[in-house]
Amino acid sequence: MTITRVKICCISSIQEAKLAIDFGAAALGLVANMPSGPGIITDEEIMTIAKSVPPAIATFMLTSETSADDIVQHHKKTLTNTIQMVDALQQGTYDAIRTALPSIKIVQVIHVMDERSVDEAIEMSHSVDALLLDSGNPTLTIKELGGTGRVHNWTLSRKIVEQSNVPVFLAGGLNADNVRQAIEQVQPFGLDLCSGVRTDKKLDPYKLEKFFNSVWK
Repeated sequence: MTITRVKICCISSIQEAKLAIDFGAAALGLVANMPSGPGIITDEEIMTIAKSVPPAIATFMLTSETSADDIVQHHKKTLTNTIQMVDALQQGTYDAIRTALPSIKIVQVIHVMDERSVDEAIEMSHSVDALLLDSGNPTLTIKELGGTGRVHNWTLSRKIVEQSNVPVFLAGGLNADNVRQAIEQVQPFGLDLCSGVRTDKKLDPYKLEKFFNSVWK
């Protein structure tokens, strides 16, 4: 049986990191400065949390920088083992990031909006280590780059999974009630969620247990 990895995002403290890992998280999302959305913490806090995490757990720094040089410099302030780019790369190349940070994994977020997102994702899959399909809208005046709590069109996500050159994480409005359907319909490598396991913006052990039970049943 294929085990679906789970990434818990919007981690805000060492205590939340430990709680997520104890329930079964394979990866943690640490949200840096964003134009909108939940879970934002400082680069110093990201580094502190990342240093506390066991080596086998992936630590994703979510960056909204769009220049390769700026992304590299941002990572040096956090020292996570993975970079999650929530916006499109506009200056520089993925190769430049990889050359500067050869041991760091690169994950590109694709905000699934229409059929064009499928083409974008397939092209991108040849340049990064993984894709993460989310429900933001980077075309808005104040960009939505994640953490919307909305479900997008999973039919499009499934097309991306089937054609991607790299593993694909699914995000956007996941919770204990819909995650089995998401797994069966999309068949992603991993899942990513923030609000679906929180109460009053804090990780909720009851919701974590319910979610992981739904994933693994």
